[in-house]
Amino acid sequence: MNRLLVPVALVFALVIGPAAVPVHAADAPAESSCAVTWGSLAKSAGPSTSPSSRIRNVRTGRHDCYDRFVVDLAGPASGYNVHYVRRLHQIASGQVISVPGGARLEIIIRAPAVNLQGHATYPGTVGHALPGVNLAGYQTFRSTRYGGTFEGLTQFGLGVRARLPFRVLTVGNHVVVDVAHHW
Repeated sequence: MNRLLVPVALVFALVIGPAAVPVHAADAPAESSCAVTWGSLAKSAGPSTSPSSRIRNVRTGRHDCYDRFVVDLAGPASGYNVHYVRRLHQIASGQVISVPGGARLEIIIRAPAVNLQGHATYPGTVGHALPGVNLAGYQTFRSTRYGGTFEGLTQFGLGVRARLPFRVLTVGNHVVVDVAHHW
């Protein structure tokens, strides 16, 4: 009788067993695909300044797992320094700029926002929200501020919901900062 149970159990496992297997990774909820390993420590790269690249525009975008902040440059992507700060201090004067949000990212792009004649290539006003950037409906981003341009560096403040992981990429003529929705 024992010899008969083993083959029956084997057939049962082969026929019924696959129905009991958990869902495939592709069928899993979207949250599992949003796992990030970026961390929240400071990130920097590139040359100390990129005088041939000028800031032209800043724009943002929403994605399933993160919100995106993009700085468009007139030339090749420049260096950057991005880190969380307690307060955003204006790049030239040191005055505190209020950046609403649970946490603040200081984004320094190593490129000016003026041309060689001193004319602005980006229409931001120091201490104010970035022109043309609307954060309504964003999951992570709360506010933006322009810190100005000084000695070949341009500063932006990004208010976020909390201190969350972020990454910085250079893609063509763009510096991209992605901030995850969750840890």
